Amino acid sequence: MSNPKAFARAFKTQVTILGGSIALMWALEILDVIVFRQKINLNIYGIIPREIMGLRGILFAPFLHNGFAHLISNTIPFLVLGWFVMLQKTSEFFIVTPIIMLVSGLGVWLLGSPAVHIGASGVIFGYLGFLLARGFFDRNFLSILLSLLVGSLYGGLIWGVLPNQPGVSWEGHLFGFIGGVLAARFLARQKSK
Repeated sequence: MSNPKAFARAFKTQVTILGGSIALMWALEILDVIVFRQKINLNIYGIIPREIMGLRGILFAPFLHNGFAHLISNTIPFLVLGWFVMLQKTSEFFIVTPIIMLVSGLGVWLLGSPAVHIGASGVIFGYLGFLLARGFFDRNFLSILLSLLVGSLYGGLIWGVLPNQPGVSWEGHLFGFIGGVLAARFLARQKSK
């Protein structure tokens, strides 16, 4: 953006969107841990594979976490990668995020291990997949540069799509990543039309 006022306005919008999402995650965790003292346990609203009630988790799971350590580990990557998703066009965030949530959530619901799956990491891996694949599908300088930057900063996360740590939803990571790649392909096709 060559217009400084337009850039400032877009940046303010991006901060509001990302800040609001993170504030919601933190508010829910504070309610769960401090106010409810986990007597109500909001985490039951996560994805429960192959149970009809577990489908609601497709919408709620990214906002729920298993304690503050889990939330802290997801906050910075969500903020950074979410902002990178918005960097070329803020509105793309509202296309990419639902695609990732749907693909990740349905993948976990259909094929996930029997547990309650929660956390923003499926969305984070989706953003990673989107940003890495975007350069390939868009084939413009900024997208390729962003793909290389994200690959150098967060490329090591890719191993999280493999079952390597007990208690971690690698299925959410894998299907989130796939959802991100699908979102990159979808947006590239929309632009080519």
